[in-house]
Amino acid sequence: MKFIDEFRDQALVQDLARRLGTLASSPATVMEVCGTHTMAAARFGLKSLLPPGVELISGPGCPVCVTDQSDLDAFLALGLEPGVVLVSFGDMLRVPGSHTSLEGLRAQGAEVRVVYSPLDAVELARATPEKHLVFFGVGFETTMPATALAIQTAARYGLDNFSVCCVHKTMPAALKALLSSGEVRVSGLLCPGHVTTIIGTRAFDFIPAEFGLPCAVTGFEPVDMLLGIESILRQMKEGKALVDNVYTRAVRVPANPKARELLAAVFAPDDATWRGLGVIQGSGVRIREPYARFDAQARFPQVWEGLTPPPPSPCRCGEVLRGVLRPVECPLFAGTCTPAQPLGPCMVSTEGACAAAYRYER
Repeated sequence: MKFIDEFRDQALVQDLARRLGTLASSPATVMEVCGTHTMAAARFGLKSLLPPGVELISGPGCPVCVTDQSDLDAFLALGLEPGVVLVSFGDMLRVPGSHTSLEGLRAQGAEVRVVYSPLDAVELARATPEKHLVFFGVGFETTMPATALAIQTAARYGLDNFSVCCVHKTMPAALKALLSSGEVRVSGLLCPGHVTTIIGTRAFDFIPAEFGLPCAVTGFEPVDMLLGIESILRQMKEGKALVDNVYTRAVRVPANPKARELLAAVFAPDDATWRGLGVIQGSGVRIREPYARFDAQARFPQVWEGLTPPPPSPCRCGEVLRGVLRPVECPLFAGTCTPAQPLGPCMVSTEGACAAAYRYER
């Protein structure tokens, strides 16, 4: 049965590739917003199936990559506080800060724990009351509900040794800022399937309404992504611009009501600093009352007060995240910057555009 399913998928991919050729009447640049899309496109060689004149570029959809250097430096500095244990997802371990990384900090003797869920960090705090556990809250709307649930769980347990370094970000605000800048010209956007399961397709209606660009919300298999590209090319050919949901098995038009309720209870909108995009108003969140005691910045204000601005870096990850530079166009790519010795997060993250290009497209 598995062989039959794979054969059907291959046949459908070939058919979609032919259909794209009939729709591509003019050049088109499609931005795949999500880092998982970037990795999937590289892994499956989807760019080789696109008609001449149609290209894919990456956007600011890798949550690790868009985490600002100053936010990472603050989290690393927390690891030097007495009795503090840093808790993070594994994809942050090797991301270079200004002076070290979580991996380097651990080698120096700091306590760094890797978890699969924020709730694991809460359980670690319960098991080690003599330590203070700080979870690195990184990611878009996809991971925000899990962090919110962890904060509510810690409050229910009455924990005093758990907090969150909250640098979560919201995707629509970043896309509005990117498109408003006029720095990169795109013909359409593949919107992130994971994020949209939480916020619903309606959250992206501003893209066709304000910028006249077609969009397609897609999943992460080759067929999913090709269906999204087909939708964008078809809209272009017909002179339309709308948000087409081709990921109906997971995504709905309205926001997920349970997730929206949870996020509203724990978080309030706030400004956030994005790597490569700078400060974007309303694109982040802060922990609201009655949970503010779980905010690591409020718990350890001396750490933020002692931070210095990050030094200049030769890494051009910010330009890659804005879609103005392809990874292979960076003079550091595959030379002084490799997955073994990354100079920036785009080369080390499992959703980074540079990591995808290095692994699959060299």
